[in-house]
Amino acid sequence: MNTADRPLRSVLYMPASNARAMAKARTLDCDAVALDLEDAVAPEAKADARAALLAETQLGGFGYRRLIARINGLSTPWGNDDLAALASAPVEAILAPKVEDAADIGALSQAMDAAGYAPEVALWVMIETPRAVLALERIAACAATTRLKGFVLGLNDLAKDSGIAQLPGRGAFVPVLTMAVLAGRAHGLVILDGVCNAIEDTARLEAECVQARDSGFDGKTLIHPAQLAICNAVFAPTEDDITEAEGIVAAFAVPANTGKGALRINGKMVELLHLAQARTLLAKASAIAARGRTAPNTGAT
Repeated sequence: MNTADRPLRSVLYMPASNARAMAKARTLDCDAVALDLEDAVAPEAKADARAALLAETQLGGFGYRRLIARINGLSTPWGNDDLAALASAPVEAILAPKVEDAADIGALSQAMDAAGYAPEVALWVMIETPRAVLALERIAACAATTRLKGFVLGLNDLAKDSGIAQLPGRGAFVPVLTMAVLAGRAHGLVILDGVCNAIEDTARLEAECVQARDSGFDGKTLIHPAQLAICNAVFAPTEDDITEAEGIVAAFAVPANTGKGALRINGKMVELLHLAQARTLLAKASAIAARGRTAPNTGAT
């Protein structure tokens, strides 16, 4: 998944048990919709939610929004049925909760193969237990031999299992954020921050988005549509970012600079690695701008 050409700034959880919520997702300014069969669905509603998810995804109309399905864990009474049923759903990724080590990734990927998932359907996993944090590199390394393509942090469950407090600023979780990003980047994974529970605290949401962006995350998972605007703005390149990137690309394109590995631009030493970063940033900005010209509920899913 190319997060420059197809950004993942905002990934909105929507309960698959709520038909109105899934319908509304087709009109919201989110980069992806995570249709949830796990935490957001009561045990007695799991089977109906699974059927509703299948129906809604097959109906289509989600436009540019990537479709992700969060299943129940394979150790639960519903996980295997979820995985088998969703093989026919037009989703880009299956998001699996509560993984703890590389063996879990292998089992999930093999189960997807056995269920007949198309080769391009990815496996994303929740990093939300102490054991998963301690196994981050081993889990990420599975990307070389399995369907694994993404990490999603689940700090609510991690806080519950570890006793680490989720205080404003998330200082106690900074090591986890950093190690998750490093493990993910080492193996080419998408990496998404966990949710902000404080729906009405816009300052806290913005601070978490800035922290995640500056820590290297591709985007953030969200629990309410009211959080979308702030998240999208924080994870999008600013006008100053775009201007600077355009200047770098233009400078290296000057014939006199052909073959040079470093240039002085606006008082800064700029190398080829900065040129690559500038091109990635401009591709992301272009993709975001193109979405603004697309009707909310049209386009290829």
